[in-house]
Amino acid sequence: MATSTDRQATERASARSTALHEADSHDLIRVHGARENNLKDVHVELPKRRLTVFTGVSGSGKSSLVFGTIAAESQRMINETYSAFLQGFMPALARPDVDLLEGLTTAIIVDQERMGSNPRSTVGTATDANAMLRILFSRLGEPNLGSPNAYSFNIPTVKASGAITVERGAKTKAEKTTFNRLGGMCPRCEGMGSVNDFDLTALYDETKSLAEGALTVPGYSMDGWYGRLFRGAGLDMDKPIGKYGTKELHTLLYAEPTKIKVDGVNLTYEGVISKIQKSMLSKDVDAMQPHVRAFVERAVTFTTCPECDGTRLGPEPRSSKIDGKNIADVCAMQISDLAEWVGELDEPSVAPLLTGLRHLLDSFTRIGLGYLSLDRPAGTLSGGEAQRTKMIRHLGSSLTDVTYVFDEPTIGLHPHDIERMNALLRQLRNKGNTVLVVEHKPETIAIADHVVDLGPGAGAGGGAVCFEGTVEALRDSETMTGRHLDDRARLKDSVRSPSGALKVRGASTHNLQDVDVDIPLGVLCVLTGVAGSGKSSLIDGSVAGREGVVVIDQGAIRGSRRSNPATYTGLLEPIRKAFAKTNGVKPALFSSNSEGACPTCNGAGVIFTDLGVMATVESTCEDCEGKRFQPAVLEYTLGGKNIAEVLAMSVAEAEEFFGAGDARTPAAHRILDRLAEVGLGYLTLGQPLTTLSGGERQRVKLANQMADKGDVYILDEPTTGLHLADVEQLLGLLDRLVDSGKSVVAIEHHQAVMAHADRIIDVGPGAGHDGGRIVFEGTPAELVAARSTLTGEHLAAYVGS
Repeated sequence: MATSTDRQATERASARSTALHEADSHDLIRVHGARENNLKDVHVELPKRRLTVFTGVSGSGKSSLVFGTIAAESQRMINETYSAFLQGFMPALARPDVDLLEGLTTAIIVDQERMGSNPRSTVGTATDANAMLRILFSRLGEPNLGSPNAYSFNIPTVKASGAITVERGAKTKAEKTTFNRLGGMCPRCEGMGSVNDFDLTALYDETKSLAEGALTVPGYSMDGWYGRLFRGAGLDMDKPIGKYGTKELHTLLYAEPTKIKVDGVNLTYEGVISKIQKSMLSKDVDAMQPHVRAFVERAVTFTTCPECDGTRLGPEPRSSKIDGKNIADVCAMQISDLAEWVGELDEPSVAPLLTGLRHLLDSFTRIGLGYLSLDRPAGTLSGGEAQRTKMIRHLGSSLTDVTYVFDEPTIGLHPHDIERMNALLRQLRNKGNTVLVVEHKPETIAIADHVVDLGPGAGAGGGAVCFEGTVEALRDSETMTGRHLDDRARLKDSVRSPSGALKVRGASTHNLQDVDVDIPLGVLCVLTGVAGSGKSSLIDGSVAGREGVVVIDQGAIRGSRRSNPATYTGLLEPIRKAFAKTNGVKPALFSSNSEGACPTCNGAGVIFTDLGVMATVESTCEDCEGKRFQPAVLEYTLGGKNIAEVLAMSVAEAEEFFGAGDARTPAAHRILDRLAEVGLGYLTLGQPLTTLSGGERQRVKLANQMADKGDVYILDEPTTGLHLADVEQLLGLLDRLVDSGKSVVAIEHHQAVMAHADRIIDVGPGAGHDGGRIVFEGTPAELVAARSTLTGEHLAAYVGS
């Protein structure tokens, strides 16, 4: 029988359900009149506390809406709640070009940006796991070293001695004292784990003098300040370096920073090797510009530090142990193994610390990164691994009603791992958060509560909302995404036969277990396996660097807001020469970074006004009207078009323009052909690289490197950022490469690419030390028939076998 208390509770619940509180009515994020980048006055209403997926072809405006408008305005408004003093230390964000944004909540952005290129940054330092371990060892390590700083490879040991003045009552007395602060840094390699040695023959040609250009270091031109500096340091500019004495050679290469006066200007002179160590070797090699990286790899040899054996730590922290393991040992363990080791520790005095550390390490395993180790350099993580590493700190968060924004979280994930990622996205939503995901994979689109499809095309042909609604309604719609959502590639009727093989023997890089494999040539070969199984290790450690092998990886394109597809691909060079030849003037006039630049905006096309803690105001230059060139330069034409009009053309228009008639330029036409071939015909030649989407940047890179003289192309996940409709075009491009006599090896998880392959090499069976073996070699049909691996099971389900 119901009590009066039960009846009252029922009545209260009924009243709550019928009379909606005004505070509960704000259940939508409203975007009205969004015009960032290519968005065309977009209006959308997104449900809060739901999972919304944004789809559309690469370049359709997804990132402009989600990251450039919604997330950017949320972050800007949060920053404005801080004092002007604090805002001075934060990035000044401009208000997005949008009429109205309502219902915003705090946005947490989990993007694909690499985790920095600082060589001192590791997985452990980036996720606070190292900080927790340092505290643990400072409490339980034997012998005890005191402060957690004694276990940090970023903190050097400091010793000092001298006199101090002590005041006691009315008397002062000088006393001699010593100061000693123990840090964990290895003094030999300064916490880097490796030492470097220079090949002097790669730094200079000893038969030449400085004036003749003896130095082969990038950027060291004797025409500018470097020539004056060397002269000011007292070096003989006309004597061959091979005839320098010991003192002169030391001044050239190893001199410590010294103040000198050159032409009445106070400058600092420093030896070439000292300068290189500070300017180049302080960065991660993988983050350098290609020509600088090539120089460093040629001139500098990196060897494991003989004193710390690559652990980065001094002898003291390596001697302090818990259960027979020092902090370097535990950081080198696979994280899933480390979680077990920490789970066995039972020490009540540090119970809260152990609980936090166990939760953090378990999060790595739950998110599919249990195969990493904490000493793995952060710069070596792929885009997908970096994104999931950033997710870790949010998994156990007690925050609710925040907006999580993800940029293609399935990148780099095997179909088996995508299921796990989908579960994590649902978990964040079910806690009461709004989850916004930019995604192309049908497996993730399928779990959406709400879908926003942008398009219909890319670039200027996109920027409009083509569809809003449920996944079922999207399937029935006539949008490009709706039509391709249930696309399934079928296995090819016939496959090509290999013409040879790249032989790999005894590969043992990272987790590879003495692998022997023959990578077939003359065909499309797909290298697959779960994340962390050893695919990239096989390529990087045993194939890359061989003669004729061109590797096109997922590394970010380096470039400023002045960089565009024309400058990055080298297209602007033949265009400038064609303009110069036709008009009888210098090519430099047709560069917005050189003599032809508008003097008011220095060729940027816009004027930036710095307002301190407020966002920098960007306004179109009134003198050149955003064209970036001097008026006199724009009077010179080629085929009836000036240089500004050419840079405003799309790739498709420019391909036609430079292909025939007065403007015919074969060198430019070849580059434009490659850009069109990778599906970038809509891209504007002068569009800043910073505004390109992730998929567009990778395809610009692919088009650029297709010009390299290579016989074997290795592509690292070429479907990254590609819409379902674009994957078909990519497969056509790969076929054309193979048919032209090239060999193509794709590291790929997309089942459509696997089904289209001539040969598949599957690495596994698991990740980390559970992987590193070849578990299948053969045709896609044989893999589906055998169903002997995780990949085989998922591919069989995909093709409906």
